[in-house]
Amino acid sequence: MTKVRKAIIPAAGLGTRFLPATKAMAKEMLPIVDKPTIQFIVEEAINSGIEDILIITGKSKRPIEDHFDSNIELEQNLREKEKFELLELVEETIGLNLFFVRQSYPKGLGDAVLHAKAFVGNEPFVVMLGDDIMDDEVPLTKQLMDRYEKTHASNIAVMRVPHEDTSKYGIIDPEAQIDDGLFNVKQFVEKPEPKDAPSDLAIIGRYLLTPEIFEILENQEPGAGNEVQLTDAIDNLNKIQRVFAHEFKGQRYDVGDKFGFMKTSIQYGLKHTQVKDELRQYIKDLAKDLEAEDNEKAIEEIEEVLKEKVEEEKNKKQ
Repeated sequence: MTKVRKAIIPAAGLGTRFLPATKAMAKEMLPIVDKPTIQFIVEEAINSGIEDILIITGKSKRPIEDHFDSNIELEQNLREKEKFELLELVEETIGLNLFFVRQSYPKGLGDAVLHAKAFVGNEPFVVMLGDDIMDDEVPLTKQLMDRYEKTHASNIAVMRVPHEDTSKYGIIDPEAQIDDGLFNVKQFVEKPEPKDAPSDLAIIGRYLLTPEIFEILENQEPGAGNEVQLTDAIDNLNKIQRVFAHEFKGQRYDVGDKFGFMKTSIQYGLKHTQVKDELRQYIKDLAKDLEAEDNEKAIEEIEEVLKEKVEEEKNKKQ
C-alpha cells in the first residue's frame, strides 16, 4: 500500500468576503491573533506526517510564499538583539517541503485540485481547505490517513451541521455506518436546500483522495456556480470505487466569513499565553457593560409602553 505523503492546500480564492482587507492582501495571511490562517493548515499537515505540501495560489498571493521563506535581515536582527523566542517563531516556517503552483483563472475547487496532478503522480493525497481550522487530540488529517491504512480507499471528513445550513455545504447521503464514525456513502450532493438534503453530515474541508480523481476532474462538467466542483467529482469517483465519510468530532473553526473569523480569533486568543488573561478579563468587563446597556434599554422600552398605555387611557376617558 502506498503511503500518504502529499497534501494540497488550495489558496487561490479572491477572498471577496473580507474586502477591503483582501484587495491587495492574501486572505490566507489574515492573522488569528499573531499567526496567519494558512500556517494553522500547514502545521496540521506536518503534525499528521505529511512530507510534501503543494499550495495552489493565484494573483496577490505572493505573501504566502514569502511567509514560508527565509527573511535573512529579520533573522539577523533578532539574533543580534538576542530575541531568541521571536527568532524561533520566525524559523518555524522555514525549511518545509513546500511547493507552489498558480491557478490563473478561478474555475472552482475541482480545477484547483487538478493543478496538482503532476505533483501527486500516482499516489493517494490529502486536500486541506484553508477556511477550516481543526482542533483535536489527533489532527483530522492524521485521522483520515489512519482510515486510509484500514480501508485503502478515499475518505472525506464530515461533521454534523444544523439542518437549515445544508445549502452552505456539500452533504453526504449515508448508506450505512460501518464503524464508529465511518460511513458508506450513496451520494455526495453539492449545497442542497434543506428540504432536499439527504442528511446533516456536511463535508468540512479535509479530503483524502486516490489519484483516480484526476481523470474524473479532467472530464468533469461545471456544476454549481458554473465551476468545476470537487464534490461532483467525488460523487463520480464513488461510482467506480468506494469513498467513505469520516465523521469529525473535534472542534472546527470556520474562518471563511467575518463572524467565524472573529469567533476563532477570540477563542484562540483565550488560549494564547501572551494575551489570554487580559482578554478573559476584557470579555468579562464587556459582558457586564453590555448587560447594563441591555437592562437600561429594557427599562426604557417598558417606560415607553407604559406611557402609551397612559395615553390610551386618557383618550378613552375623553
